[in-house]
Amino acid sequence: MRDLTDDTITEAVLSTLRGAKDARLAEILGALVRHAHDFVRETGLTEDEWAHGVDFLTRTGQLCTPARQEFILLSDVLGVTMLVDALGNRRAAGSTQNSVLGPFFRDDRPALPDGADISEGLPGTPFFFEGSVTDGQGAPVGDAQVDVWHSDADGHYDVDVPGLSDPAMRALLRTGGDGGFRFRSVRPSSYPIPDDGTVGELMRATGRSVMRPAHLHLRITAAGFQKVTTMLFPSDDAYLDQDPVFGVKQSLVSEYARHGAGTGPYGTSTQEPYTLLRHTFVLEPVGPASGSRHL
Repeated sequence: MRDLTDDTITEAVLSTLRGAKDARLAEILGALVRHAHDFVRETGLTEDEWAHGVDFLTRTGQLCTPARQEFILLSDVLGVTMLVDALGNRRAAGSTQNSVLGPFFRDDRPALPDGADISEGLPGTPFFFEGSVTDGQGAPVGDAQVDVWHSDADGHYDVDVPGLSDPAMRALLRTGGDGGFRFRSVRPSSYPIPDDGTVGELMRATGRSVMRPAHLHLRITAAGFQKVTTMLFPSDDAYLDQDPVFGVKQSLVSEYARHGAGTGPYGTSTQEPYTLLRHTFVLEPVGPASGSRHL
């Protein structure tokens, strides 16, 4: 491997991978090398530009801590996270579409009874949710485990609310025999992704919005069915068509219906206007007929 040129160096690098014991590793690294070399050739990348890119990636890594993952955020805004999710979670028509888990899921969430108030007293527009879980034929799926979590009226999750140490706006619920589940909280709000690091630099340089549309996170698991991790977005949100992490799917856009003060769902009295969201989740059975592709 001497006297390599811009025409021969790619094959020289690829030849070093042929002794890899893991065939999948060799496949992935080989594709990475080919695409990276083609990128350099296509753009005519200069040494200064390459050094700037290396500096950007170095600073991205230096920002990562147990509480912050700037590389995942970079993957999000480049659409890579959603692409990986789309390839690994293909759903049949009519089934609830998947989305990414996001950084704010917590295992230390309280298990609460049906209809519970999960807001922990935080201020905001009262928000009622009525959900049902079914199979592809419309039969109810009982005893499904449902995780829910969302932001507050200011776009903050509980981990970012000053002075709040206990979980809030999140819960572990279970469906009844009719497949239904309900809870009360405060209406979630749109919010900016972190923009004080390298990803913020990228967003400003490309003139992109950092605002995520409001959404409710849910993760549903049930015996015999594929797990669904998804989000529900309000149809009137101003940021639906510029989500910086590309997470919006039309089937996940729902009506967050506004109602006046008075008697709310399941007999709950409210002294102020409230929002009601209803949604049916359709699960796919575990197995090759599910339509998912596992890499």
